[in-house]
Amino acid sequence: MKDNSSNLKQLKSLSIEEGGQETLSDAFSQISQILAKKELAKIKVQTLGNFEVRVNGKKLSSKDWGRDKSVQLFQFFLLARSRKALLKDTIVDKLWEDDLDDQGFKVALHGINKALEPDRKSHSETNYLQRSGHAYQLNFEQIFLDSFAFEELISIGNQLLSTDEKGAKKAYRLALELYKGSFLPDRVYEDWSADERERLQLIYLNAAIELSDLLLNENPVESIQIAQNALLVDVVWEDAYRIQMQAYLKKGNRPMAIKTYQVCEQVLKEEFGIKPLPETRKVYESILAL
Repeated sequence: MKDNSSNLKQLKSLSIEEGGQETLSDAFSQISQILAKKELAKIKVQTLGNFEVRVNGKKLSSKDWGRDKSVQLFQFFLLARSRKALLKDTIVDKLWEDDLDDQGFKVALHGINKALEPDRKSHSETNYLQRSGHAYQLNFEQIFLDSFAFEELISIGNQLLSTDEKGAKKAYRLALELYKGSFLPDRVYEDWSADERERLQLIYLNAAIELSDLLLNENPVESIQIAQNALLVDVVWEDAYRIQMQAYLKKGNRPMAIKTYQVCEQVLKEEFGIKPLPETRKVYESILAL
């Protein structure tokens, strides 16, 4: 994977000519800000494929957190990043079904503050955890969150799709690099994380198909690889089979295009007892007709 400085240099290709003067496109500006934050943020959080927090470059251990309830609470704040501050009672009910008293909640909060700011003086203001009455939220100004950056990049790609194909491909590629796997895999059995996990997975799959489709003519090999990665996430994602069939055909590999359809047909039969969609069958029949 390329480092951020390399990515920033490559983004210069997104510049546009306007009125005889070179100006940076909105895509360059937005993506550059995301990459810069990834590079410079004091706190970097990975939630996709693994949970990891680094503070000034140091990876936090279970000892740094003190107790798992502090980790859970921090993760829940990450989940609620786009919402308003959450009331304590709401947090406790969602996370622990009221099985935590006031003191236990304060201990969990203290664990977060100690992990993120180990050198903070007692009773001084915290930089990352904000409180308003009985409501709490994280301050993301100095926090890089991979799942949030992933969504931002996908959104940029979607916006550019019809106007700036090169910029869209760059945004999608950077986003897919961030998607290392499912959201908070250490909380896979927790109800409060399930909806977000499914939502982000769906965003990933749709973006993967968009990028595969964009690359179909210019780079069918990469198109195939991206589609294969999507199928590792969801083996029944039929769009990925269709893209692969078309890409194999672009490469001149008709047998693999046919085999891909057969695999799709078998998987759908085993998983759901259904046949491929008419549009998938149409692609297959067009290949047979060659």
